[in-house]
Amino acid sequence: MVALRQRGNAPTRKPDVWTPDLLEKVAWRVKAANEPFRGVGTSAGIRPGLFPLRSTGADVRKVYRAAEDYLAGLTDEQRAEGRFPVDDVSWRHWNNGARYFLRHGLCLEALDDAQRASAMSVVRESLSADGYGQMVDLMHLNLTVGELSGNEDGLNEWLYWFSVYGEPEKGGPWGWQLDGHHVNVNCVFVGDQMVLTPSFLGAEPVTAGSGKYAGTVAFRREEALGHELFTDLDAGQRERAVIADVLPKDLFAGAFRDNFELDYHGLSLSRMSPGQRGTALQLLGLYVNRAGDHHARVRMEEVLAHEGDTHFAWAGDPDGTFYYRFHSPVILVEFEHMPGVIFGNDHPSRRHIHTIVRTPNGGDYGADLLRQHHERHHAKRTTNNPDGRV
Repeated sequence: MVALRQRGNAPTRKPDVWTPDLLEKVAWRVKAANEPFRGVGTSAGIRPGLFPLRSTGADVRKVYRAAEDYLAGLTDEQRAEGRFPVDDVSWRHWNNGARYFLRHGLCLEALDDAQRASAMSVVRESLSADGYGQMVDLMHLNLTVGELSGNEDGLNEWLYWFSVYGEPEKGGPWGWQLDGHHVNVNCVFVGDQMVLTPSFLGAEPVTAGSGKYAGTVAFRREEALGHELFTDLDAGQRERAVIADVLPKDLFAGAFRDNFELDYHGLSLSRMSPGQRGTALQLLGLYVNRAGDHHARVRMEEVLAHEGDTHFAWAGDPDGTFYYRFHSPVILVEFEHMPGVIFGNDHPSRRHIHTIVRTPNGGDYGADLLRQHHERHHAKRTTNNPDGRV
């Protein structure tokens, strides 16, 4: 039987009975997370050497300071519950869905106002204004779900778990994770380098027609630009881009698929016209530019360096619901219209959207950067001093 550990006093919405079905759901997730991390790759294996350890010139003082302030504002007990080693397996326990199992860290709902604001400051200093605004909108839409379903206790804007990894106050590698329904963001800093994947963002509904956050809208630009890019392709290009007539059941590289194998399919950006390429890069920018300006520029340079190996794939009906993705050695973006959960529709609709961004070939969670950091700064110390002392 799977050992079920609920950390701390944060609300976890535990079921009254752990049925065999629930236990099975937990078991396969634990098994997947415990697999040695490889990263999303192709059938040819993992391609090494794509993410050199280097200085980007980014000014990260504000985000480091925000993390220090957040930790300083916690009690000893809270720090013990909300902080983990930088290589802790709980990085890989994020999951979309209003679930209670495998949650860890501190629930924002359980923090006082100052602590909650301090946690959100860490997130804000890591992201661009648009990236932060989008994430907050999705948290607000989670309350909209609660209002529509009459379940604000189980679906609200603060039912998200925040975890800090590593020791930002010592200047070493560190990061944070925000984990809850439709918002699962992992952010790692190694020096002034930042990795912002895996990042899963979704919404149902994508528009709040009523309630506290009436008027909030999500993913319309990602949807519209994806539609524009596909419909601008000629017949031959569409034939290359289309990978299926119907949508997949879910995103290929979602939660607990850190080692997923996915080969390149679709239309290469090199086969697009200059105008189509411009639309493709604008669409990619919506995902890349969730990071702060400097880190977004560095990331886009990384993506453009592999433009010739970047593929755009499509499934579905441009006049209805659809799926698209970008896939290269350094980035994987997926967008999909989903069936209803709150709403009763069994088939995909534009009211429910999932997206994910990953860094293939070992880049997720900053894993490859952390490996290089350890080899450069700690391997010799460990070899010369088995007891770990300098």
